[in-house]
Amino acid sequence: MKNPLNIFKLIFLTIIVSCNSNKQKVDFTSENFNLEEFKTRIATLASDEFQGRFPGTIGEKKTIQYLEEQFKQIGAKPGNGNSYFQEVPLLKITSDQTTKLQLSKGAETLILNFSDDFIGGTPQPVENIEISKSNLVFVGYGINAPEFNWNDYKDIDVKGKVVLALVNDPGFRDSTLFKGKNMTYYGRWIYKYEEAARQGAAGIILVHETEAASYPWGVVQNSWSGTRFYLADNTVTKSGLKLQGWLTNEAAHRVFKIAGLDYDQQLKTASTRGFTSVDMKLSTSINFKNKVEYIRSNNVLALIPGTDLANEYIIYTGHWDHFGINSKLKGDSILNGALDNATGTAALIQLAENFSNLKVKPKRSIVFMAITCEEQGLLGSEYYAENPIFPLNKTIAVINMDALNIFGKTKDMTISGYGFSELDDYAIEILKEHNRYAAPDPSPERGGYYRSDHFSFSKVGIPSINMSFGVDNIEHGKQWSFDTMSKWISGNYHKPTDNYEPNIWKFDGMVEDIMVYFELGYKLGMTDKYPNWREGALYKAKRDEMMKQ
Repeated sequence: MKNPLNIFKLIFLTIIVSCNSNKQKVDFTSENFNLEEFKTRIATLASDEFQGRFPGTIGEKKTIQYLEEQFKQIGAKPGNGNSYFQEVPLLKITSDQTTKLQLSKGAETLILNFSDDFIGGTPQPVENIEISKSNLVFVGYGINAPEFNWNDYKDIDVKGKVVLALVNDPGFRDSTLFKGKNMTYYGRWIYKYEEAARQGAAGIILVHETEAASYPWGVVQNSWSGTRFYLADNTVTKSGLKLQGWLTNEAAHRVFKIAGLDYDQQLKTASTRGFTSVDMKLSTSINFKNKVEYIRSNNVLALIPGTDLANEYIIYTGHWDHFGINSKLKGDSILNGALDNATGTAALIQLAENFSNLKVKPKRSIVFMAITCEEQGLLGSEYYAENPIFPLNKTIAVINMDALNIFGKTKDMTISGYGFSELDDYAIEILKEHNRYAAPDPSPERGGYYRSDHFSFSKVGIPSINMSFGVDNIEHGKQWSFDTMSKWISGNYHKPTDNYEPNIWKFDGMVEDIMVYFELGYKLGMTDKYPNWREGALYKAKRDEMMKQ
């Protein structure tokens, strides 16, 4: 393939953006998109010097200082008064990783080892956690969803007990249930932990299945071992939930066997309407120590002020954080997070630079928000959504960028949550102008819509769009894309091997996608229209109520 930098330098892209029946021309050339500079930004953010960009460490300090310097250098103003930072108060808990999980039935005992068999910790800010001989209850998918007429907790009291639940939701195995292969929020681990807390459980353990979770056990090991963060006073930290964890599929089979239950049969039953939770007649015990700290991490915000409608805002988001250093790993122990999400963070800087260089600035203000603790459960974006700097009813849209295209040009771009909001129409129009098309998430069973920061904004009613690279690869086709992405996820996702590899990565598709992100924000910034959620969307009622204020 030809050098993408040489190709890009030959391009003079003129973007025609409709605005109140007038045509505004925006010149997008190699002069204001320096590919080598963009590469340098990715390389810097993904370097060992930044130590995996873990919140509350020297890695965060280096990251947010770098972002502040970059935003200042390109002329973007502070996004929080005179500051580029929004502090996010966090509860930081580091649990003992030598603990064991013990399950007993009569004289028979099963001992499960940390990491190899299970991963666990606590959301409680206490130094010692002990669960002694608590009953273990299999609660199927651990879901209480009135709109789907489904309640795995019906007619059972789990207060003070430990519950065992499956990942994903029943539609994963029966397409007639819930939304079929389109995973709902009820399939996410965050929801399951919160629901167990609401039910008064003492603990919850999720059974890991690679296909249902969409990632291998190694991702759980790297994501959940060691330190975890929580927002203070949220559902789980205020509850009596002492344990939240994961169990390997192999270990789950052993647990069901000691309980005298057939795992496969219980899995089938749990995916059937009318399922009733099962008391497994096992006592569960675990105890471990915690190091508890209260820290402050930071969202980083920069602003390009608008003109006629400067008090209305388009927000670009991308999380800056990753998983830092895992000292338990042999060899390379730094999880650099190059694709996830040094690429999206570098794109925030690039877009801010492009907007800063425009001769015709958008009517609406453009905000660039690098978010903390996405990898910890969307905590930074959740905090912002609950403590907004810019009024929610003046926030027109959120455009999220999480892990950009390193596999080459595609005919399409993927929109997770396709059809949820009118923002799709803007994206479809822009892609069509470039002989490309928008496509729904090709793997909706992975629940991608609920796994990145735009979702925190969706939950409070802000129209949000999560666009990512497509699968219709121009050079190799769709099947090659599926195979290549699956291989990458299996080998690199949330692992030390997610490194910056400029000699392997293909940047031409990434550049084209960034241009689409730019045009989308510019088009929204030049209109006075308020895109909304479509009828039937879960978040429309909140937006409608908000706009009455």
